[in-house]
Parts: sequence; structure tokens; C-alpha cells
Amino acid sequence: MRISQLEGKSVALWGWGREGRAAYRALRAGSPKPAAGSHPAVEHPDAQARATLPLTLFCSEGEVDQAKALGDPALRVETEASAERLAAFDVVVKSPGISPYRPEAVAARERGTVFIGGTALWFAERSEARTVCVTGTKGKSTTTALLAHLLRAGGHRTALCGNIGLPLLELLDDDAELWAIELSSYQTRDVAASGVRPHIAVVTNVFPEHLDWHGSEQRYVEDKLALLTDARPRIAVLNAGDPRLAALSLPESDVRWFGRGDGWHMRGDALHRGDALVLDTRDVPVPGRHNRGNLCAVLTAIDALGFDGAALAMHAASFRPLPHRLQSLGTRDGITYVNDSISTTPHASLAALDVFRDRRVALLAGGHDRGLDWSGFAEAMKRRAPLAIVTMGQNGRRIHELMAPVARTAGFALTEATDLGSAIDQARAELGDDGVVLLSPGAPSFGPYRDYTERGRHFAELAGFDPAQISGIPGLGIA
Repeated sequence: MRISQLEGKSVALWGWGREGRAAYRALRAGSPKPAAGSHPAVEHPDAQARATLPLTLFCSEGEVDQAKALGDPALRVETEASAERLAAFDVVVKSPGISPYRPEAVAARERGTVFIGGTALWFAERSEARTVCVTGTKGKSTTTALLAHLLRAGGHRTALCGNIGLPLLELLDDDAELWAIELSSYQTRDVAASGVRPHIAVVTNVFPEHLDWHGSEQRYVEDKLALLTDARPRIAVLNAGDPRLAALSLPESDVRWFGRGDGWHMRGDALHRGDALVLDTRDVPVPGRHNRGNLCAVLTAIDALGFDGAALAMHAASFRPLPHRLQSLGTRDGITYVNDSISTTPHASLAALDVFRDRRVALLAGGHDRGLDWSGFAEAMKRRAPLAIVTMGQNGRRIHELMAPVARTAGFALTEATDLGSAIDQARAELGDDGVVLLSPGAPSFGPYRDYTERGRHFAELAGFDPAQISGIPGLGIA
């Protein structure tokens, strides 16, 4: 759906975070300028119509004053997005964090309301863009940022945007040769809804997450894989080591595999393309072999774009790692503090522990309870556990009860904290004057914190570091 097609319809915005504000500005500005080399857009006979299109915004009580401060006489602000109110609109432009499976959304959709997101609007407006869409349960942000970094090193004007921290609609009027776009599972169906096929789709892995938003593991997987099955990318770059991806049939896509011997793959720390050794990845500044393996996905995508990945691989050494992802903050009194606040699944916590398997580690685990199964994590602790695990947050008690019998037999310390500050104190007490306090909670931050960034910043502050110095994502935008 193009923005111009909203004229004459009753339209609402649902959500007033950064994505919601970007959607508002895009609806008010209308269709973007034509991209370089494309045919000019047809000017609507009433260009002022978009500026005066009646809009209703559904937002929280705390956001009302900010929205009203815009002084937009055609904007109505409400705080109760009930099924009845949502059903009063032809189209609702929904922010990604709002689940379309909420009862009120389902009821409104059954009565004819169309729900779309900013990602769908951008793709419909920029159908000519040469896009590389990256998703996956873990690794998608690093993969997207690394892709943009290498393409820029090769002299290509590249946008880095999407779920990584810059909504696509904020760049609606901007031009780039290539678009490196991170998509969450909240956004992947939006691409299919736009009717525009991505040039390339990259999927790093798929395992359960965000079950509270999607409602079930099956629906999470279906929504995540919609980027492949429904959006039908021209080229699909897939991880051969992921069983769900390996089982897919994508007859309308040219599938390129990474992680197997005939393509880009790792042998220990050595990066290979086929039998050719290309790079020792120990100099690539991202922690953990599993993260450096994302380079295989990036280089496969670069080859798929028609460039020489091997010629660009060396530039990975100058990549600046992203914050809140196994981020070493520094060492104080013999203890190193590592911020992995982005970790929202037990699988991610296991990967983080593997990075520090040769160190004395106190793991801080727990947060918002989205119902994920921690039994696999508990089994892994029987084989190789850290020195200590401190549980916290809404699911901290559940994790603690699951770990208690394992701790007794495996011999690691297990304690329970009321908040992040007390968790750090307990971790320090267990480590003494040597080791790693690892914040890799395996759960979202909702409740005490707005998001994982706020949680990571608070962790840095409690550990004695400047939180302002750790959160910026390098390279966002177009360069």
C-alpha cells in the first residue's frame, strides 16, 4: 500500500515510539522524492491533502502531551485502542512492538480493518531499492552492521537501518546504492505485505523467542520465515547449519548457503570460501567464534550482490562492534564487566558463556518472563557451568528452582537477587578479586527497564562505568 492510497480512508496510528513518530512524519509528508535514475513520481493533484489527512493516534497516557504538542489540528489523540475503536478505521499503521495477535487487533481485522507497519509502507514506496534484508533469532544486528561496513569499505553508498535503531521511514526521502536492513520477527511479514520482493534476504538462524508477542513457537517460526516463504526474495542467503532453514523449499528464490564446505564457512577460527583460506578471524573485533561466523553470511550476501567477498573480507578487522552484545566495559579491582544485555533467550546466554569458558564467570540471568523453556540451559550446566549463576527478574525464581538440583550436583554457586544492583553485588562476592561478571540474562528487560539498552546502561553505571559511552550504534544511516 502506497502512502497516496491512504487518502480518502480513515487512518489511525497505533504506537508513539520512534517507529510511530516516523510513520506520522511520513504520512504527513506523503510520497518521497524519486530515487536517482528512477521515473519521477506522479504528483497528486492535491498535495495538501496528505498534510490535512485526519489521523487518530493511539498512544500511552505518558505520550499524550508530546503528541498534542505537535499542534496538528488534524491529529486526534486517544489512549484506549479497543477492538471497537480500531474497527472504526479502514487502515491502522501499527508500530512493530504491538502484536497483531492481540484480541483487539484480531477482532478489528475480522471487521475489515487493515493493519500495516512502517516497513511495509517504505517497501511499497521504494520498490526500486536494492535491498539486503537480514533477520534471525540471534546475530542479525551484527550481521547487518558488518554487511554495511564491508560494502562501504568497497566504495558503495550503503544505508544501515531498520530494527537496528533507525526506522526505514526516517530515510524515506534519502537515496543509497544499497540498503542493509535489519528486520525483527515483528517486521518480516511487513515485507511480504508490501508486495515488493527483496533483492536478497539473509537468515542467520531460527529458534524460539518472543513467544509472548507471537503467541506460540510455531507462529514465531512462521512469522520469522515469512521473509522467505511469503516475501519471496530473489536470492535467499541461509545458514546450512540451522535445521529449520535446511528443511525449507523456496522454489522462487535462488538459495545460497553459508556454513557448508562448498561456500563460506569456518574451520576453527579460519574463514574459508570453499577450500580457499581467506582470513584468520581472530583479528576480527567481535567476541566469540559464533559471532565471527556471521561473517560467512555477510560475505555470501556480498558475493550474491555481484561483488567479490574475498576482496572485502580483510576490512572486517576495522569493524566497530555493536554495544550491548558481549561488550567488555572494562576491569575494576580484578573483575571484568561484560554487557550482553541484548541476550533475550537461554540459547544466547549459553553462547555468551562459551565465549568466556576459560574464565571464572558469574552469570546474571533472568528478566521478563515470556515463557521460554530453560531446561536445555539446565542440561548444559550439568556439563559445563560457570563459577556462579545469579538469578533475577520476573522469571528469576523459575530459573532458580530449575537450576537448584543442577547446582548441587555440578558444584556451582546459585543465588537469587531482587534487582540488578544486588545481582552485581552477589556476583562480586562469589568472584572475589578475579573473574567476569557477565550480564547475559537470556530474557527481555521489560518491567524495570524500557528496553535492553536501558538495562545495559544501568549495568554499566552500577559497575562504575560511564553509560553514555557505551550505547551508540556506529554507522547508522547512509554513508
